[in-house]
Amino acid sequence: MAKAIGVDIGGTGIKAGIVDLTHGTMASDRVRVPTPAGASPQDVLEAVQTVLKTLDVHDSTLPLGVAFPAIVKRGKTLSAANVSKEWVDFDAERFFRDGLGRNIVFVNDADAAGVAEARHGAARDVRGLTLLTTLGTGIGSAFLYDGVLIPNTELGHLQYGTYESVEQWAATSAREREGLSWAEWAERLQAFYSHIEFLFSPDLFVVGGGVSKNAGDFLPLLELKTPIVPAIHRNNSGIIGAASLAGD
Repeated sequence: MAKAIGVDIGGTGIKAGIVDLTHGTMASDRVRVPTPAGASPQDVLEAVQTVLKTLDVHDSTLPLGVAFPAIVKRGKTLSAANVSKEWVDFDAERFFRDGLGRNIVFVNDADAAGVAEARHGAARDVRGLTLLTTLGTGIGSAFLYDGVLIPNTELGHLQYGTYESVEQWAATSAREREGLSWAEWAERLQAFYSHIEFLFSPDLFVVGGGVSKNAGDFLPLLELKTPIVPAIHRNNSGIIGAASLAGD
């Protein structure tokens, strides 16, 4: 059984696990530590080292993929919405490679989730445009056309009203921060999804992130022309996708 390690760095937590590449499933328990306050590069690196040691894979030769919440281009992080501004224009892939003492694959977190769902999840064998969104601290997005990733879309940073980014108004963190009911939150999601449905005419929406485990509480409240379904791998999609890319 081919295996690889996936690490998913988020705004509130850093998760990792060993992945069965043949079936696209977790081959170990998932381990998690809180994302360090401020999320500076050095602090995040130390947290990643901690989860790898907890998994007992810090000396492993298995391929390792790391997913991160930023625009990632040729190994550099070009944005920093929910982490330290030190990540902007930062050679993150080299930093982690040197810090972990091994080769890695470094990718945007929503793109990793999209790859997992295209290969082994809700978007598998879907023709045309699948638009995956991850609802969490922010809103991540991934475009998949006939299963092929179009990287570095940032739909969570579309402007909305007086908000600099729509994720400030419609992410899971906004629902929790403002104490919104599922119905109240769904009204915000309706505005977001209706807008991007008009812009891109997707064939399928896939919704990931931790809140996807509660998909039955809010997805049925949305009225869209496009089918919208929860990610099969829920909040493990980033881990599975990062590991899958590392195993290529």
